[in-house]
Amino acid sequence: MAKAMDAYIFEAIRTPRGSSRKSGSLASIHPMQLVGNLMNTMVERHLFSKELVEEIILGCVTQVKDQGADIAKIAALRANWPDTTGGTTVNRFCASGLEAISLAAMKTHSGMEDILFAGGVESVSRVPMFADEGAWFSDDTTRKLTNFVHMGISADIMAALEGFEREELDAYAVESQQRAAYARDQGYFSPSLVSVKNEAGEVILQQDELIRGESTVESLSELIPSFAKIGMGEAESKVYDTFPKIQNVQYVHHVGNSPSLADGASLLLIGNRISSETLGMNPRAKIIACANASANPFLLTGGQLAAQKVLAKSGLQIKDIDLFEYNEAFASAALKFMKDFNLSRDQYNVNGGAISMGHALGATGGMLVATALDELERRGQKRALIAISGGAGVGTAIIIETMM
Repeated sequence: MAKAMDAYIFEAIRTPRGSSRKSGSLASIHPMQLVGNLMNTMVERHLFSKELVEEIILGCVTQVKDQGADIAKIAALRANWPDTTGGTTVNRFCASGLEAISLAAMKTHSGMEDILFAGGVESVSRVPMFADEGAWFSDDTTRKLTNFVHMGISADIMAALEGFEREELDAYAVESQQRAAYARDQGYFSPSLVSVKNEAGEVILQQDELIRGESTVESLSELIPSFAKIGMGEAESKVYDTFPKIQNVQYVHHVGNSPSLADGASLLLIGNRISSETLGMNPRAKIIACANASANPFLLTGGQLAAQKVLAKSGLQIKDIDLFEYNEAFASAALKFMKDFNLSRDQYNVNGGAISMGHALGATGGMLVATALDELERRGQKRALIAISGGAGVGTAIIIETMM
């Protein structure tokens, strides 16, 4: 029997993912508005008092400009929530949203706080990735000492280590697109989706914007690799020294088998055992366990290490998990995770992922949890493991169990 935390998910909602281009449907919407709309939707759906929510914890990767100054707290104020609603913004690269959920679970489990919002937000169209620069980009010494490479290069290194051919990566990407398009058309995402409206109250986005269900392996084969021009730079000799089995890294990732960047937000309502009566709600799921880990910064395997850790903490095994959601941060990373745990496609990223729907950085963790919970309930299944690998080798994973 699984050992569970005293942490429950009462609701999980998200916006559709919008294109991160300046022409994207969500580019005109302030990221604080994306968050505020979800906060107010929670109250509209479930009619609890705003005063009950003690804190909002959001993942956000690029915390400058429209996303600076603790966007979690300022978004709550902008949405006309009580002064007593606290706010915390966290950055764990791609795993930021999942880390926010883990922190909320730990707070309710400890009794520090009883009712929280957790999730994430990112408006890449308004605040581009790397707009915060950071020491990797602004300090040559740090870049050299830490052997920084772009995550796309990490994906190409992974493909070389595992022997993944481009055709295999493209085939996975096409299947992701087809699965996402089918799930969208069948309404599988509908329970957690909240349409985005502009200031005039007009709906501007109802579905994930980036899905390309018409993609084929043939059409992807014509795309030019994205990271050959970037290359490994100063880290090249270190890469070959670290991984002597690699003779030559081939650049096999392109826009078709890599995750598109996206705009969006996600939000979960999290509480403990006493919260159910306070909120007047029954929880949809409980959080069994959470775990963080970190791997070689050259690789995108932090999610695997976190998944192994969260299974050990929970007392569960792979066979006890019905669904696995792993952020599709490049096709090689997705195939590597599936290979490491010997998973079937019937249980792994069953409705597509970031390759097909986009990666909204800080918001992605909450989006994956919402999607996994919707699918567990639709199938009448019990448990899901959600994992993300992020920059610098970090990873985060959680296990949830439905209350059905």
